[in-house]
Amino acid sequence: MINRSDWIEDFQKNMSELIAKTPAADIERNVKAMMAQTFARLDLVTRDEFEVQVELLQRAMARIAALESKVQTLEGRPDTPLQSGTSSGVV
Repeated sequence: MINRSDWIEDFQKNMSELIAKTPAADIERNVKAMMAQTFARLDLVTRDEFEVQVELLQRAMARIAALESKVQTLEGRPDTPLQSGTSSGVV
């Protein structure tokens, strides 16, 4: 199966070759505009945007793992008085 980026590159190459064979600069502008609109509708992101999101996800996953570990530690402890100094109602 052809990779999406390879397909896009092949499409652009073929369109450029087609346009190079004709003196139609207007067609080139129209095709570029059409492609830009099509890609905008596909909700594509740039590589930079993707890498930023990957980094944010990795940080979030690390934070979740740390919090899960902390919860496990706290759940393993016997009941202790609350930090505010209140007791459990035993006099």
